[in-house]
This record gives sequence, structure tokens and C-alpha cells, in this order.
Amino acid sequence: MLDMLSLAGDLIARTSSTARVQEIVELSLAPVFLLAAIGALLNVVNSRLIWIVDRVNRIEGLAEDGRGGRLVEELPALRRRRGWAQGAVNLSASAALTICCVVALLFISAFVRPPLGTLVAVLWIVTMGLIIGALLLFLLETRAAIASPRDRRRISRAILRRGADHASE
Repeated sequence: MLDMLSLAGDLIARTSSTARVQEIVELSLAPVFLLAAIGALLNVVNSRLIWIVDRVNRIEGLAEDGRGGRLVEELPALRRRRGWAQGAVNLSASAALTICCVVALLFISAFVRPPLGTLVAVLWIVTMGLIIGALLLFLLETRAAIASPRDRRRISRAILRRGADHASE
């Protein structure tokens, strides 16, 4: 019991400094701004993903009714775009989670004796990698979005050919 009181007293002593709390809040501002930027990216990519999913569902519905026509030929390209957008959403959400861990560790570091700087740095690097991956997938998806219907059909045929080539191997 005496050890618990000693530990509690030690925690209060280390965290009662207003200056230390202010320092931690200042340190957490950059990650929090990055978190806001990731949220904006998630909003944009998720909107695009919803549009793609709706388009795929609409075309598949038309195809089931026998009214899909040439639109059905665009499905492989749209599905590829859907995969890129979903990947960007997943990587962005993962980056947001790691940034939340960075902020939490910054505050926890005020309570514990072992230095957590290395762990914070590693999480920051992981976050940057996740954001880079998300932005690359977003770039691929937006580049594919500007294709004309004829280009989308050509891309879809190439995707189907590659799938057939891989299946025959």
C-alpha cells in the first residue's frame, strides 16, 4: 500500500508542473494538425470511393437486367479504381491511428520514467509511410478517373487479359 501511495505521489509530482503540461501540449500540436489534414484526405477519398461503389453497383444492376451495354466493359477499370480508393482510405485511417498513438505517448511520457522518444519517432515515421502510400493510391485513382469511356474499356480489356494470363500460368 505504501508503494502505491509513493507511486501516486511520484506521478503527481512529475505531472503537476503547468510548464511541463504546456510543453506536452505544444509538442502535440504538430501531430494534431497532421491528424486534421488526414481527416480532410479521408473525407475526399471516401467521397470518391462512395461514388465509385455506387457507379459499379448501378452498372452491375443494369447488367443483371440486360441493359448494361458497353458500360459493363468498364467494370474492371472501375473495380481497380475502387481498390485504389479503398487502399487509400485504409492507409489514411491507419495513419490517423498512429498519430493518435503519438499524441497519447507524448502525454504518457510525462507519467513514466522510461524515455519514449524512440517509440514516438518510429510511430511518426510509420505515419509518414502510411500517408505516402495513401497519397500514391489517391494519385493512381485520380489519374484513372480522367480516362475517357473508350480508355476505360481499353484498360478493362487489358486488366481482363492480364487476369486470364495469370490464371493460365
